[in-house]
Amino acid sequence: MKKPIIIGITGGTGSGKSTVSKEIYKSIEDKNVVIIEQDSYYKDQSHLTFDERKKTNYDHPFAFDNDLLIEHLNMLMEGKAIEKPIYDFEIHNRKKETVTVCPKDIIILEGILILYDERIRNLLDIKIFVDTDSDVRVIRRITRDLQERGRNLNSVIDQYMSTVRPAHMQFIEPTKKYADIIIPEGGYNKVAIDIMVTKIKSIINE
Repeated sequence: MKKPIIIGITGGTGSGKSTVSKEIYKSIEDKNVVIIEQDSYYKDQSHLTFDERKKTNYDHPFAFDNDLLIEHLNMLMEGKAIEKPIYDFEIHNRKKETVTVCPKDIIILEGILILYDERIRNLLDIKIFVDTDSDVRVIRRITRDLQERGRNLNSVIDQYMSTVRPAHMQFIEPTKKYADIIIPEGGYNKVAIDIMVTKIKSIINE
């Protein structure tokens, strides 16, 4: 079995990394590709009360179960299906259900801290950092959390100032140095995405 290509796409919250991932996915004709979201691998918090879970800093490396993520990536590379967790941000915990993910020729791994852990970096064939201005990112985050995660405006702003922004400066921004490619302005940079897709296709056809 040919080893799958693993593409890592990272950047700050609201940078447009999910949009870049989806654009690359749409551009692959035979769709022999799967997207794995690092957000699915937040640690199980069943041992904590709801009030305790609400205090989780989701932008800190300790929030992620990277051991499970790495195990699943290795299984996919070995041609084995995985049961990907589902994280529910309204209850701040994993759901009991999982999603079956089958091996594909291309694996897109996207998340804010995929370049922080050296073990994950070493599994990536292509490392992309989506670099977007902070004011754009915070507006996107506010919109997402209000519409998709059952949050209110004050809580989103408080969280951004107290944990999201400091974590970005401490943990996410420094990982830009590990990127092979830096895409400015997220999913709106069609030229960069087209170049990336062309590169991926050339690798596939090698």
